[in-house]
Amino acid sequence: MAKADRLARLDERRAELESEYAAALVAALRTTAAGKWGLFGHNGDRWTPAAVTAVIDNLNELGDAIDGARARLGMPPYELHQQFAASRGPVGPEAVGEPKQAQAWLDRLAGDNAR
Repeated sequence: MAKADRLARLDERRAELESEYAAALVAALRTTAAGKWGLFGHNGDRWTPAAVTAVIDNLNELGDAIDGARARLGMPPYELHQQFAASRGPVGPEAVGEPKQAQAWLDRLAGDNAR
């Protein structure tokens, strides 16, 4: 019974972390959609990433904590964090800008929540 209680508490904590992650990501996406670059790391300059380092670090820490809880619960890694991490980094000149990419993410997340 104690193990079941621990697992239930861990699952509740995982759900809380996932909610916190989603809220932090949406806040960062809104800032980026409003015109502040750096969240996706598309610029090659060294000043832009410094402006969002705290946001990225927070998202990575939350993502790691979520994945740790999910692993202990026998669940797959947190897909939202994996998708966000994969979307970061340098892109070619034909790619859309970060504000448009952030808005596309916001639209997609809003659509996912509507279902």
